[in-house]
Amino acid sequence: MEQIYASVAQEFERVNQLIIEQLHSDVDMVENVGHYIVDAGGKRLRPLLALLSASALGDCNDEHVTFAAIIEFIHTATLLHDDVVDLSTLRRGRATANTKFGNAPSVLVGDFLYTRAFQLMVQLGNMSILTHMAEATNIIAEGEVLQLSQAGNVNMSEVQYLDVITRKTAILFAAACYGAATLSGEEEQNRNALKAFGLNLGIAFQMIDDVLDYDGIADAMGKNVGDDLTEGKVTLPLIHALRVASNAEQAVIRHAITEKSSDQIDQIIMIVRRCGSIDYTRARARHHYDLALEKLATLPAGKARDALERITELSINRNH
Repeated sequence: MEQIYASVAQEFERVNQLIIEQLHSDVDMVENVGHYIVDAGGKRLRPLLALLSASALGDCNDEHVTFAAIIEFIHTATLLHDDVVDLSTLRRGRATANTKFGNAPSVLVGDFLYTRAFQLMVQLGNMSILTHMAEATNIIAEGEVLQLSQAGNVNMSEVQYLDVITRKTAILFAAACYGAATLSGEEEQNRNALKAFGLNLGIAFQMIDDVLDYDGIADAMGKNVGDDLTEGKVTLPLIHALRVASNAEQAVIRHAITEKSSDQIDQIIMIVRRCGSIDYTRARARHHYDLALEKLATLPAGKARDALERITELSINRNH
């Protein structure tokens, strides 16, 4: 990843500086909560995709830097809201903002970050970007509600699961790539190719995230293994296991989902592994990885495209 960041090092640093500048507020709590979650780090993967997409198309300018910051603000706002909804206590290896500051400040600062993102979009003065990002942000919100409505649903299908992760996660990946291409003045064909790349990368990324909840290393992930169960989230490893497990094993999983309990997490991890559900989910992620690379192949060859290929590879081969 260090080599990938290095390929857009100057632009990436400018994004980080812009984020810090735009966190400024006369209200102390806004800055305190905002800096707390932003300073926690993270991969900044979505703004990185925007910068690399622009570079792959030949130019990464001031507008792309601003757009990358917009993408990160929207992502950060969703994290603040997610942690409140999910009652999460740990993110990136430390207490969540809602644990440290309370639920109300986290929700309201999340709102601040959303609105700051749209203020920056207005400054870009690009109606296509504003239209696309308004639609993308709305879809993300729908995804959050859809996921909440499906919590504890033991009959959730793979199609429903794919719909949730597409809306909740993959849409912002796609928007980062599509928006960068739009600012570069690309034809619709190239914009849509990058959009499809981002969408499939986002799907694969989330599938691996869901695998790691049953096959990851807690310290490396910065969150607790089994968190999805305590939130009643029915992800692909569980959906597959419920299809192929014995009746007794299915009963264990169903009880955990409906009760939103991770008390039997060790047994469920063994069931998921025995049923081949980890391998199945990784195979589905690999399918979307292949689709992503297929779309990426339409871009001009070069270091930026190589970096995008490398990100895609790392996203499905990670352990946190």
